[in-house]
Order: sequence, then structure tokens, then C-alpha cells
Amino acid sequence: MRKIFFIAFIALAFNTSAQTQKEQYFKLTRTGFNENNAFATTAFVEQFFRLPGNKGFDASIYRVEEILKKAGFVLQKKDEFEAPLTYRIEKRAMKREAWEPVDANISIVGENTPLQSFKTNRNMIPINCVSTPAEGVTAEVVFVNKATKEDLEGKDLKGKIIFGDIATQRLISLASKSGAIGALGFSLPEFNQPTKHTTSIQFSPMQPNAGVWALFLSYASKERLKAACLKGKVELKVNITTKTYPSEELTIVANVRGTVKPNERFVYSAHVQEPGANDNATGVGTLAEMARLTAKLVKEGKLKPQRSLTFLWGDEITSTRRYITEDTDRAKGILWGMSLDMVGEDTEKTGGTFLLEKMPDPSAIWTRGNDKHSEWGAGEVKEKDLFPHYFNDFVFDICKEQGKFANWIVKFNPFEGGSDHTPFLQNKIPGLLMWHFTDVFYHTDNDRLDKVSAKTMKNVGVSALTVAYTLITADENTASATVSQVKEDALLRLKTEFELSKAAIASGKSADEEKHIVEVWGKWYVDALATIGNMAVKPQTTRVGSSIKVATLAIEKQTQDYINALGK
Repeated sequence: MRKIFFIAFIALAFNTSAQTQKEQYFKLTRTGFNENNAFATTAFVEQFFRLPGNKGFDASIYRVEEILKKAGFVLQKKDEFEAPLTYRIEKRAMKREAWEPVDANISIVGENTPLQSFKTNRNMIPINCVSTPAEGVTAEVVFVNKATKEDLEGKDLKGKIIFGDIATQRLISLASKSGAIGALGFSLPEFNQPTKHTTSIQFSPMQPNAGVWALFLSYASKERLKAACLKGKVELKVNITTKTYPSEELTIVANVRGTVKPNERFVYSAHVQEPGANDNATGVGTLAEMARLTAKLVKEGKLKPQRSLTFLWGDEITSTRRYITEDTDRAKGILWGMSLDMVGEDTEKTGGTFLLEKMPDPSAIWTRGNDKHSEWGAGEVKEKDLFPHYFNDFVFDICKEQGKFANWIVKFNPFEGGSDHTPFLQNKIPGLLMWHFTDVFYHTDNDRLDKVSAKTMKNVGVSALTVAYTLITADENTASATVSQVKEDALLRLKTEFELSKAAIASGKSADEEKHIVEVWGKWYVDALATIGNMAVKPQTTRVGSSIKVATLAIEKQTQDYINALGK
């Protein structure tokens, strides 16, 4: 009895020590993260329609550079660890010229109020669209509705503008083949609520060198033009101005050198391109403030990173994938990756919720109970694709702590992909996404600064920094506490899955299938526990391994008990 009590006492002491370390990091980040800085950077970046190589993208990169230099990062000359705080700007030749929208207007000839203007709808010009002649074009518009065979029968489209109640991209090919000079269309997902937010337009590309120009219409513009066309002949005056020019693709990378294992690192990534405020000027602004605060804490001696910390801003997925794959030695040391994408939403306005998108766990295959996919949609995840690791629970539990502290709603969703966390996972590196969804303004030109919350950016920044600081200084106490945490989370999840499977069997579902679900969850958590063995920077004893074995036995026993119960 005394031995059991002693072991329990020691475990409690280790967990308390780890908790104290985490609370110290929470205190530093909650006090030091300046949400006004993050918001100001977001405001600067969201001015621009940002695409690799264009002036807005480059201006955003150089604004981040200013913040880094002021914080104490020095320009890397030879290697990234030549000083405690370094940064570099990588420049790469582009296969195509950079593209930039400048202006556009559509007017119905004979009416005083423009149909649509770039000043209020900056997503109206498809990426890669060419300019009209400087004086614009005036031509008859032909309404082809859904562009079915019946809609097109008997219509002469040569030299005219095609307008349909379908996606513009579907009309571009028709315009090119029929001799039309341009195409106008409309398409928005239901979650954008186009009949409520009637001025919204989602940005999207068109094929370069399509031979015609094209424009996107909002729901309001589409309905107004349709009504005019149904009354009789309509002519439109259209002006489009875009620019293309030779340029380079820029990526900026900042490093905080670890003092013990500098080649092991935690990597953050925030993409610069896309024209929105939340997507993703907030990611750029939040990560820039995270880097500034980190430099300050390092210089003051309040943060002593034993592993390195990397901050990356660039082209979504492309820059992150390249960072991982172009240097295989560096990639071996990347232990964790985190994407900051759409992290500053004022959820009362956007309708979204903060989400942590998990690495592939069984909920990505069997999505039930409180697990819900976003409107982004589920991917094709199979059992062979599962990625067991403590990172899911570790990050989510820290986010929940900040949520409780700041009265901030924190949820999660099963893996879906589509942002900078995917290159990490594709290269067998633990990677998570911090984001918001569903957002009624997602990818639309109503994703502007008034939908951004500085308070939300602070909550995300505090959580993301506390995660990384804890991991890059992790010791055996941190690892032991994580074993206890993951064990507790595992037993709770198994109980939930058992109850769901019991109800499913009662409703007629296959008992064998339901037992398999519980079995897979049990194995996922057993395998996740095993990954904690490498958490500590300097493992010194077998204590963590012993605690993993004890927790593993508990999970395996509980899994088998539930499977047996489902078989009765």
C-alpha cells in the first residue's frame, strides 16, 4: 500500500511540475501577446488582392520583415542558426508572370447606377483575366440561363457577351467557341447564403489565354441583369483593367535557435495569398505578433528554447511543402507543424466557430456523436491513413484551457485537409490546423476587416505559442503529464464510442462493425501513447516509458471490456 501511495505521489508531483511550466507559459503569452499589433498587421495585409509575385503579396512579406527586424531577428547570411534569432527571404523565379487586378465596372447602357464595380466587389475579376481595351467594350448581352441545348438554340453569340445563371467558368469555353467577347455568371455555395448576403462574390481563377474576358456577378447583380434581359434587348458597357509583370515568388522564414537540439523544431505556417481579411491576413498578422513576442521573451531570458522554433509565411501549401521536402536533413528534425489559417474571426458576424482540425483519427472515418465535418467536406480517409499521435489531444487541451480562461468557444473537426497542415502529414510529420468554419463570408469580397476580432487572434496566438513553448522545452515531467492526459482522453473517448456503438447495435447495426470501431479507437490511442516516448528533450530515466506501459494496459483492458460488452 505504501509503495502504491508513493508511486501515485511521485506521479502527482511530476504532473504538478509540468502544469506549473505550462501555466508559466500561459502567463507570459497572455500578458505579452499584443492583439493591437496583430490587428494592425492584418489591416495592412487585407488591403491587397494577394497572389504570389504581385505587389500586394510582396508588400505583405516585407511588412512581416519590418516586424521581425524591429523585434531583433537578424538577416541570415550563411546559415539559419548563426544567431539566436534569424530570418531570410527566399526568392524563386516564377513560371508565369504575376497577376494583379486593378479595376472593373459593368453598367447597363441607359441606366445611371452601375451594375457592379470593383470598388465594392474586388473579387469580380477572375484570376488570370485579361484587360478590355482602355476605353472598355459595349456589346449586347445574351441571357443563356443554364446554357442547356434548349437555352442556346437559335442564339447568335458572335461579338456579344454571354450571361448565364451558372458559374462563369462554365460559360468561358462556350464564349470562346461561339465568338463571344466575354462571359458573366454567378455561383456561390449555400453556406455563403447568397440570398441574404447579396453582394458577395467568391474569388476564383480562369484559364490564362482563354481568348475572352470574364467577370463574376453577385446574386444582386445577377438578379438585376436577369430581370433586365427578360424585358428585352440589353447592352452592357464593361471595363476591366488588370496587370501582369515578371516577378519572383517570395517566402519569409524566421528561426529561433534551440540551445540543446537546434535541429529539432516546431514549425508554424501562415499563407499570404488570397484576398481576404480573415483568409488569411489574420494568419499573417497573428503569426507576426507571435514571432515578435517570442523574440522579446528570448532576449529577456524568459523563454529558453531547447529545440528550435520556425515561423514561415508564403504561398499556401506550396511554400510549406517546399520547406519540408527541399532539405531532407532539415525535414528529419521537424517534430510538429501547425497551420494558422482564418484565425481571427468575429464569430458573431461570420457565423463560424474556432476549430482545431485533427490529424487523421478514427473520427475521420466514422464521424458520429459530437464529431462533425465542416461544409468544406470530408476527405477519403482509410484505416491505413490514420495518424496516431499525442499532438491532437495535447493541442486541443491547451486550447480548451485558454477557452475556459477567456470565455472563448473551442471545438474540433475531423481531418479534411486543404491548408498548410497537409504537407506535414503527407511527409509523416504531426500537423494540425487552427481555423474557423463555417463562415458565410468565406472566400468572398465581404471577408473584410470589419469581420475580424483582435480578441480572437489573441486567443489563437496564446494557445499556439503555449503549445510550442511547452514542446520545445519539454522534459520528463511534461511527458509524464502528457501520458496521464492522453490516457484520460482515451478512456473518455472509448466510453463515448462504446455508448454510440451500443445504441447503433440496438438500432440494427452490425455488432462486428461496431466492435471494430471501438477496437480501432483503442489501438489508435495505444499507438498515440507510444509517441510520447520522444517528447522530452533530454530523457534521463525510464519513468516515461514505464508510465506509457501502465497507461497502455489500462486502455487495452478498457477496450477489450467494451468489445466484450458489445458482444453480449
